[in-house]
Amino acid sequence: MDRDDHAWPLAEQLWSLCQVDRDRRAVCVAEQWWTWGQVTDVARAVDERCDGGAGQRVGVVLENRPEFVGAVIAVLGRERCLTTVSPLQPTPRLVADLRASGLRLLVASPSVWDRLDGEDLPLRGYRLHRDGSVDVVRDAPRGEDALPGVAVEMLTSGTTGPPKRVGLGYRQLTRSLRSGGQPSVEPRLSDDVSITATPLVHIGGLWSLLMALDNGRATVLLERFEVQPWAAAVERYRPKGTGVVPAGIHMLLESDVAKERLASLLMIKSGTAALDPALAEGFTARFGIPVLPVYGATEFCGAVAGWSLADHQEYRTTKRGSVGRAEPGVELRVVDETGTPVAEDVPGRLEVRTEQAPGRPDEWTATTDLARLDADGFLYILGRADATIVRGGFKIDPAAVVHVLESHPSVREAAVVALPDERRGQVPVAAVEVRAGVSVPAPDELMRLCRDRLLPYEVPAQVRVVDRLPRTPSLKVSNVDLVKMFGAAAE
Repeated sequence: MDRDDHAWPLAEQLWSLCQVDRDRRAVCVAEQWWTWGQVTDVARAVDERCDGGAGQRVGVVLENRPEFVGAVIAVLGRERCLTTVSPLQPTPRLVADLRASGLRLLVASPSVWDRLDGEDLPLRGYRLHRDGSVDVVRDAPRGEDALPGVAVEMLTSGTTGPPKRVGLGYRQLTRSLRSGGQPSVEPRLSDDVSITATPLVHIGGLWSLLMALDNGRATVLLERFEVQPWAAAVERYRPKGTGVVPAGIHMLLESDVAKERLASLLMIKSGTAALDPALAEGFTARFGIPVLPVYGATEFCGAVAGWSLADHQEYRTTKRGSVGRAEPGVELRVVDETGTPVAEDVPGRLEVRTEQAPGRPDEWTATTDLARLDADGFLYILGRADATIVRGGFKIDPAAVVHVLESHPSVREAAVVALPDERRGQVPVAAVEVRAGVSVPAPDELMRLCRDRLLPYEVPAQVRVVDRLPRTPSLKVSNVDLVKMFGAAAE
């Protein structure tokens, strides 16, 4: 591997955890702490079974469990390629994903291997038990399978289409984790505790874990965001900051969590989905904690723009609705359909230039987001360029329909997707999730609201009230599953 790409400091930092105080706490799940000794014993055991060197692809069906933290250290601490596989997939999709991945080596829990029993998969398999022991579950011929320089192969969230696996380089990952400075490579631990409440197979969850490991912090791992376990962790371990997705902000506002339980938090960062400014303001009014939006993508290894506390203090009113300014080392610009940069406050497609990008760091990377930049460098995301619905030749912005539906006092969140239509090509359909403790609006009432405030061709063909909108592991609304839901109802 080319050492000029700065891969080795991150790998060496992670592997140095094998030399820290073995008795200090490292990872907590369900109020049970594992020590650094236990975690790094797993790392050594997995490392011994990975026969390849730098770049070797190692598939891990990644669960929010302490033993899998050890597996992550084994792979990235030795400069291998961590190919993440989601345990949340139904078994047929899991099998199809493994076949498509071409993996030759897989690490998974006993329950996952039980699901794969009888499947013809040409790979070597290791079973990672809850006590940290590792054994062989299936054998296969060894062969070349390497991606030098790639730290993580990770599935995108798949909110608007089938998830695709993208490679995140060591250079990208290092730049993303260390945008605030590069720690020295030496075994050291912090007394701080991080809270990770997003699945590790999502970039937000994995980034949170790696940031904690890179800084020697202990981590409380939650399988998913749930109000009471999350609030209990904040109350007990008193972090100064943490991340909560917009759906989690909603859940906290509707809960009975007392303000005092979250008193340690100086701020909350919120990404993965659009954050309604009114939601953030409502949270701050109740809990006294600023909510700072961030903007990023799997391909950029995390955030490329966001709010700082200082900016929030100065601009929270005048820059309402912005996702913040470029992170250190990141450049942003907005271009028109020809790729020409546009003037301030003119909408267009967002492009990013950063070492966090998958290509060359001196090249501009196009996103699928429509945006504008103001004179002070604040970024406003206006929607997805690939989300436009074309109904009989008329273009519809789903965000405009969502905005109208969410103006209803009973609607907590709305989502709009396109269904194929033989005559008009596409038609918009909508589903809404209702706030807790309010009367449920009738679909006809919501349709009348849309007719009153939208152009005729923008009005959804159907509006449904659902108990819960389908979501990805990161709690984004899954447009793919929403389309399936409407399609199944039509059959």
